[in-house]
Amino acid sequence: MIRILMVFLLSALALPGLAQGVDKLGPGDTVHITVFQQADLTSDARISERGTVAMPLIGEVKIADLSQTDAAKLIASELKKGKYLNNPQVTVALTTLRSRQVSVLGQVARPGRYALDDTSSQLADVIAAAGGIGTSGSETVTVLRDGQEHKVNVLDKPFQLKGGDTVNVDRAAVFYIYGEVTRSGAYRLEPNMTVMQAIAAGGGITPRGSDRRLKLRRADAKGKLVETDTRVQDRVRADDVIIVKESLF
Repeated sequence: MIRILMVFLLSALALPGLAQGVDKLGPGDTVHITVFQQADLTSDARISERGTVAMPLIGEVKIADLSQTDAAKLIASELKKGKYLNNPQVTVALTTLRSRQVSVLGQVARPGRYALDDTSSQLADVIAAAGGIGTSGSETVTVLRDGQEHKVNVLDKPFQLKGGDTVNVDRAAVFYIYGEVTRSGAYRLEPNMTVMQAIAAGGGITPRGSDRRLKLRRADAKGKLVETDTRVQDRVRADDVIIVKESLF
């Protein structure tokens, strides 16, 4: 009995995030099955798409949707029911987590699939594992779950992910500034940004420019760009084009 406990504890120490952090096993997970004093029955197995593992003597056993403890009890029960062992002592330890995964796409350093456990099932943690949001990414991301889209701001509050979710880090909204500014180009749009702040992002107005000669090009309801005068205190919207004109004097 002491040996059984040692095997379980060693498995838990080798897999701190897996041995205790997963409630249920699922297809794609890999498990290490130990039958005490029965080396020929001890094996590593991958849970099939049917939720089963192949065991010597008893064949396929469905352990998906069971905890590691309940999976061990089921295998022990099958061994006893088949009269292969009188009092089988079985442990099941998760070695590779594949059933609870999410896809992370878009503006992150390392797009791909990431496994979830109790220590990394928060949206912010998974994005961090993917290398974080890129310089052109937005803090508001789209989480696709069961065909439904959820807009989530990573900075607002914790958001728990589930296996099968797809996280898409959208490109951040931008504005454009040209004319008599130090650095023309596209810049990230910040919340409640004013024209003055937009000009500052572009390095400020050159000596030839004037903050009284500002133009704004913005798409109307039909998508047509309309140019109007603007002031430094006006709000900037996504895809706005700000033009700083030369001073008349």
